[in-house]
Amino acid sequence: MSPTLNQMKEAQTALDTPLFSGLPGDIDVSFEFFPPKSDRMGDTLWQSVETLKPFGPRFASVTYGAGGSTRERTHEQVVRIQNEAGIPAAAHLTCVDATRAEVDEVAWHYWESGIRHIVALRGDAPDGSGQYVPHPGGYANAIELIAGLKKVADFEISVAAYPEVHPDSPDAQADLDNLKRKFDAGATRAITQFFFDPRCFFEFRGKAAAAGINGEIVPGVMPVLSFAAVQRMSGLCGTAIPDWMEGIFDGLDERPAARQLVSATITAELCRRLYAGGVRQYHFYTLNRAELSYAICHMLGMRPQGGTA
Repeated sequence: MSPTLNQMKEAQTALDTPLFSGLPGDIDVSFEFFPPKSDRMGDTLWQSVETLKPFGPRFASVTYGAGGSTRERTHEQVVRIQNEAGIPAAAHLTCVDATRAEVDEVAWHYWESGIRHIVALRGDAPDGSGQYVPHPGGYANAIELIAGLKKVADFEISVAAYPEVHPDSPDAQADLDNLKRKFDAGATRAITQFFFDPRCFFEFRGKAAAAGINGEIVPGVMPVLSFAAVQRMSGLCGTAIPDWMEGIFDGLDERPAARQLVSATITAELCRRLYAGGVRQYHFYTLNRAELSYAICHMLGMRPQGGTA
């Protein structure tokens, strides 16, 4: 079988120069963290924030537990990131197990604290409770939540997108229609669920444009800290894991340093291919560990503002 033009171009690039050589760093990044459950985890989170801060992220977001289980810790970290680290901060907010009035109160509390960016999500059913069921007096879904937030204040709003279709959606078209309704309700951008094949993102981006979605769609990037954990998360959200990934991580769960090197390499290559396809914005799911995201940003040509971190 003769090589395709794309294969020949890739081969020529590999022969001509190192694959990451000369990238100008003309990208924008954002980072996601989760609220710590202990003082020690809090220290790890803050070290990660400080490590990644010199890249000048567009924003840093902090996740929100099911049913508001991390509400106070999320609020504390969001405000601290914005006020102490000087990074524009975004608070995750869901519809789960809360009335509209309760959600609106949380949103207004953020606005009064100077937070202008919300990541608006329907949210998942609490662990072990089965299928998602809207609260009788709450927002039924992300679309209603976005509209409600816009009535509270003029928030910048990010939402979720699913290149491989949300597990609760009947099909891909219904999922795209739902995403368009999120933008029509007032969303600023969509951040995708993590994926491991760049073609998955490009195909989704093309279908979104064909469906009349003109808003910014940012790829969510998940560096692999633990392959077993990624398998669990992928099973929950419907992300396909390429066959080769299991082989490349085989035997590395007990060798974290080697696993980190492998993870940085394959994730940076994913990002390089996205870059070649015109992507200039990336959202990193850090899992509160900075090293992998830092290495990947460096390989993509970014350098700390004002010198070395």
